[in-house]
Amino acid sequence: QVQLVESGGGSVQAGGSLRLSCAASGRTFSDYAMAWFRQVPGKEREFVAAIERSGGHTYYADSVKGRFTISRDNAKNTVYLQLNSLKPEDTAVYYCAASSKFLPIAADYWGLGTQVTVSS
Repeated sequence: QVQLVESGGGSVQAGGSLRLSCAASGRTFSDYAMAWFRQVPGKEREFVAAIERSGGHTYYADSVKGRFTISRDNAKNTVYLQLNSLKPEDTAVYYCAASSKFLPIAADYWGLGTQVTVSS
């Protein structure tokens, strides 16, 4: 089992920034690729970004490429998502996921999510 706890969400104005964190516990963190997804009410959860086990490779959804950056610190069992140049359409609950595969990401474990709200 892997437990994932997200933090860092909040309310910001358009153009602002946030940094999300996801702390993992349980099994060996570096055994998993990590990813961020997001979901708004009434819509399916959508992929945002992923990072492979060592952090050497990353992958982004087109909608966030150039604005969001995923990173990880295996010594701290934590994955991050830096959100820059935020837009109102980035408003969602952001979820952290651990995956035994890098691409395609197939989440084995999920966190409970953290809310990001971007106002215009």
